[in-house]
Amino acid sequence: MGPDSPDDLPTELPIDGVLDLHTFRPAEIGELVPAYLAECRERGILQVRVVHGKGIGNLKRGVHAILARLPEVVSFSEAGPHYGGTGATMVTLRPQDSPDAR
Repeated sequence: MGPDSPDDLPTELPIDGVLDLHTFRPAEIGELVPAYLAECRERGILQVRVVHGKGIGNLKRGVHAILARLPEVVSFSEAGPHYGGTGATMVTLRPQDSPDAR
């Protein structure tokens, strides 16, 4: 595929508080998740749903490992049944002007 093929172009994500990881490779989440959360914080979106799917749980564990080390994450937990259950994680972020944020 050439440099201008659709697969090589960056994906434009809507910053709406829902990050669906189904279209991304696991290797991409290490940069994608923190960048998406940073954009949400800049826009004042402090409740974010990360949809990782149920599968065998590898992607979910990877997402949780990333979230656990980000100082801007206040908390995260499995989504309720109407929001994806075990296939999604709800994240609460610190406001940008919080003294505990980087």
